[in-house]
Amino acid sequence: MTTPVATPTAPGAAGSAAPSRTVLSASDVSRALRRVAHEILEHNKGGADLVVLGIPSRGVALARRLAAVMESVEGRPVPVGALDVTMHRDDLRRQPTRSPMHTDIPEPGIDDKVVVLVDDVLYSGRTVRAALDALSDLGRPRAVRLAVLVDRGHRELPIRADHVGKNLPTASTERVSVRLLEHDGVEDQVTIAAGESR
Repeated sequence: MTTPVATPTAPGAAGSAAPSRTVLSASDVSRALRRVAHEILEHNKGGADLVVLGIPSRGVALARRLAAVMESVEGRPVPVGALDVTMHRDDLRRQPTRSPMHTDIPEPGIDDKVVVLVDDVLYSGRTVRAALDALSDLGRPRAVRLAVLVDRGHRELPIRADHVGKNLPTASTERVSVRLLEHDGVEDQVTIAAGESR
């Protein structure tokens, strides 16, 4: 998902921020990403034929970090890019003014590659479904896998992550926020805050 707030507040709720608690510090995020990078390499038996694509916006920063770790292990670059899912989202009728974001597919493309989609938070699964649709417009990968920093549950579609930094059980009303240095200009952090009761 492409926004740090993974669940909406109830209609008519006040805009005041609820107290939040930190569930991942900067060092926790770093360790989680290193573990996920090693898991991807182990599962793929190395970095050959891997293409790592981040889902904007914070998924792109995470994808670049994962690729950097894998490069340090493998001793060779791992292609990394970005995959915009805006025009494939199923909520465009409700929010038709969404602006497309940047798609950057590294050479030599995705045909017959193992594509690792990267996002910050896995929630309903709808963003990942949109990413799969967007990917199908660009080529035919040999396999597609999903890596996320946080899996908070509450799936609405039959989608699961292959690689997870942290499984975080949440209530559907709670809000999970991800902050990354290169995207937000503040120290890496994942927080959770109570939302409005329904």
